[in-house]
Amino acid sequence: MARRHKARGRKVNGILLLDKPVGITSNAALQEVKRLLYAAKAGHTGNLDPLASGMLPICLGEATKLSAYLLDADKVYLGTCKLGVRTTTADAEGEIVEERPVPALSESQVDALLEQFRGDIEQIPPMHSAIKQNGQPLYKLARQGIEVERKPRQVTIHELRIMRLEGNEIELYIHCSKGTYIRTLVEDLGEALGCGAHLSQLRRTRVGPFQEEGMVTLDTLREAAQEGAENLDCYLLPMDHALGDYPEVKLSESSLFYVQQGQAVQVAQAPTEGWVRLFDSAGGFVGVGAVLDDGRIAPKRLISQNG
Repeated sequence: MARRHKARGRKVNGILLLDKPVGITSNAALQEVKRLLYAAKAGHTGNLDPLASGMLPICLGEATKLSAYLLDADKVYLGTCKLGVRTTTADAEGEIVEERPVPALSESQVDALLEQFRGDIEQIPPMHSAIKQNGQPLYKLARQGIEVERKPRQVTIHELRIMRLEGNEIELYIHCSKGTYIRTLVEDLGEALGCGAHLSQLRRTRVGPFQEEGMVTLDTLREAAQEGAENLDCYLLPMDHALGDYPEVKLSESSLFYVQQGQAVQVAQAPTEGWVRLFDSAGGFVGVGAVLDDGRIAPKRLISQNG
């Protein structure tokens, strides 16, 4: 019988909002944070390309059970469009495939064109993406010069506005749903403007309930880690902050017992629908629940109290 390998590192639970720098992969950033914290378990909640910087929430320990909720959350980006140049990857990492003159543009002209990209729209995922087709990531096929048909996907652009229009550059503020490809949005905007475009810079400033002000850089973490891994714990946010929009439900000792057995319970004055955060009588976070049609609250994802 195979011996179970024991995870190496500390039992660290919480969420760290990393300000990922340009030039490294999300996984490389994750591994460094995990090493600096000497954490036994960690995972990130949504990939940022090496070209992109900004918010990369890293879930540690029991918080990894909540990563799916952040993956599904809305995001906010600041993206810079370079007009007049199309590339193979629709961003600055690709090779130039076409150059066109850029017309004189006013903010009102560009804003009028942005209207077609607001609300529910369909996007065709780029070939240089991690989406799999027949088990093969599209970017691997793209590197072989193979292009395959991709099905359009519906995404929602909640807010799209111009931050700066200067020469052949447009900086955009984009508040969007999960699954939105900013590269595709920029490339499609370039076609609508008649000159082509690619994404030259991208920064993520918000994920779900998390705001830009809470981010910490790798340099700050490296410096703090010189005094010991425990010195970084002050940068961790409580796990339930990932679910900040969910109402709070406090369970009695008896209700908590049944919830931990996987059973739904009736809770007085609880919400009548939707998702909730579950807490014990002492205020300790115990997991995520959902309100059933009959008003009972069913456990959906529980956090180990010995995590």
